[in-house]
Amino acid sequence: QVLRQFVRHDSDTVTSLVLERSMNRVQLLGRVGQDPIMRQVEGKNPVTIFSLATNEMWRTGDSEMGQGALLFLCTSGDISQKTTWHRISVFRPGLRDVTYQYVRKGSRIFVEGKIDYGEYTDKNNVRRQATTIIADNVIFLSDN
Repeated sequence: QVLRQFVRHDSDTVTSLVLERSMNRVQLLGRVGQDPIMRQVEGKNPVTIFSLATNEMWRTGDSEMGQGALLFLCTSGDISQKTTWHRISVFRPGLRDVTYQYVRKGSRIFVEGKIDYGEYTDKNNVRRQATTIIADNVIFLSDN
């Protein structure tokens, strides 16, 4: 559904703005790559940061994708795997503290959030691109 809003300018002309719904949602299921760290920049709220690995598997020479044990049961041939690392940042106070306290390297977790693209300047004063998942929810899973 489109929401239309009219705004008056000093010249008394009316301009129509169209506000569209959009979505930025990410869901990741994987294993934690390192114990979380908590950082705080002066004047800003603290953030818990950790890395999360997700794996993509496929049979060599086949264009179909599969996942986990199901892939091994349903296919034959060589299996290839690609690991992707994601930087997870948790800002929400309760979730940030619980995540910092209980998430550990190797933990299997499910993360929901949004993707954020930004820049930072490294210690050599070089501008770098950074992609981060801002977590809204972290669910702890058993290893069984």
